[in-house]
Amino acid sequence: MNSSETALLDIDKIREDFPILHQEVNGRPLVYFDNAASTQKPKVVIDAISDYYQSINSNVHRGVHHLSQKATDAFEASREKVRVHLNAAEAAEVLFTKGTTDSINLVANSLGQGMIGEGDEIIVSQLEHHSNIVPWQMLCERSGAKLKVIPINEKGELRMEVYADLLSSKTKLVAVNHISNALGTINPVKEIIAMAHEKGAMVLIDGAQAVPHLAVDVQDLDADFYCFSGHKIFGPTGIGVLYGKRHILEAMPPYQGGGEMIAEVSFEKTTYAGLPHKFEAGTPHIEGGIVLGTAIDYMNSIGLDAIAAYEKELLEYGTAQLKAAFPDLRIIGEAEDKTSVISFLIGAIHPYDMGVILDKLGIAVRTGHHCTQPIMQHFDIPGTLRASFAFYNTKPEIDKLVEALKKAVAMLS
Repeated sequence: MNSSETALLDIDKIREDFPILHQEVNGRPLVYFDNAASTQKPKVVIDAISDYYQSINSNVHRGVHHLSQKATDAFEASREKVRVHLNAAEAAEVLFTKGTTDSINLVANSLGQGMIGEGDEIIVSQLEHHSNIVPWQMLCERSGAKLKVIPINEKGELRMEVYADLLSSKTKLVAVNHISNALGTINPVKEIIAMAHEKGAMVLIDGAQAVPHLAVDVQDLDADFYCFSGHKIFGPTGIGVLYGKRHILEAMPPYQGGGEMIAEVSFEKTTYAGLPHKFEAGTPHIEGGIVLGTAIDYMNSIGLDAIAAYEKELLEYGTAQLKAAFPDLRIIGEAEDKTSVISFLIGAIHPYDMGVILDKLGIAVRTGHHCTQPIMQHFDIPGTLRASFAFYNTKPEIDKLVEALKKAVAMLS
């Protein structure tokens, strides 16, 4: 490591925490640049999964016996860690879900039970992942509401002047991502929220790409809903979080019925449990919820400010190296404010062909439309190569990417 890197983080020590990074792919050391899709797991997270099943495996909230109480305490302690991490006002505003997609669907289905109807309007952006488009389209089809879209400019930034024009008294919800998974654009979500609130609209922020890279304060943002996925922040798959303001969650009807979300059940009438259990029907992903707290502890032990600064350094270095190496490089998404994602094309070479060769050279990148087909349609391209960085990546790995791309270009040109 060079001095500027080690001044921020001890990267060598951090990399030792991630067993999967120390392997070969096709006879070459693995270079993992697909972090926007899913991050790798530190040993402390892997060990915590094993420890749960070896020592406290039991159902939560329902038993008086020792293991159930221990599992419940650990599960609810993790909820409190999430609360602190997001600066939510209370733990009851933190719902455990299967992930960002599940969180968005929960809100869309619950609001669709009479809270959004004919003539109402929902605003999304052209930067959204499909999971923050399709549930709202489905809600509009069911309810008669209308979907409106904030366009982007050629840098991949939201056209805020158009957003201002789209807002009206008919707007009931605005759903946008904090950071674009395809372009790395950091959206001005605090401003977006304030503008929506002036019209009386609620706002849902898809934070799947933000929570791994930035400190998020939901009270400072004044977000009505904020969601993210565990597997994006070095935790398990199948677990996620939906934050919602108490008064909104209390007004929303349950999304699913079953055990845990009830107060009393009879054949004549069922009454529902209070928050957060009202929205957590059935046995939850107990191990995932507990270990999500472990992943948050791990990130905080490194420091979010240090992570953000180092990843900015990687982004700037990677961008400069790619531009210097390839005169016909086209970076898709060059927002003034962006995080550690470089989506690009080189000449007329198809990204899939390039990705296959990179894999043969031990380098994992993502190719395709990244579940953001409207973005690709805007730029009139089939997809991109996407290199996305985490704090365990290094500048020498970026150098390997550049050299591998040179070989791929020579083979495919």
